Amino acid sequence: MLPAKNRLRTSKEFAQTTKTGLRATSNSLVLYLQTSNELTEPKIGLIVNKSVGGSVVRHRVSRQLRHLISEQLSALPRNSYLVIRVLRMQSDYKSELTKLVEKLSTGQLAASK
Repeated sequence: MLPAKNRLRTSKEFAQTTKTGLRATSNSLVLYLQTSNELTEPKIGLIVNKSVGGSVVRHRVSRQLRHLISEQLSALPRNSYLVIRVLRMQSDYKSELTKLVEKLSTGQLAASK
């Protein structure tokens, strides 16, 4: 589970990260990363589209992703906001998420518009 101190909660932080952050994309996930000098721990937020499924399915996907990203907190910059947007349903997000986090940490990304 993702610790409470690592959760992104305000709409302002979500909006700022998705609009001005760096972006890494795959078939079913988009990751946005923005750094901030105010942070000492990475903060992570999730956006799960309704196209993924009903409420129960979206919450299950959110729990799975929070568990997967908590294993990779050390790979993220300490002073960063990360938003994970889920575009479509997958049976397993682990390999896709790992590849995108690796892209973010090595700087192989595109700037958001």
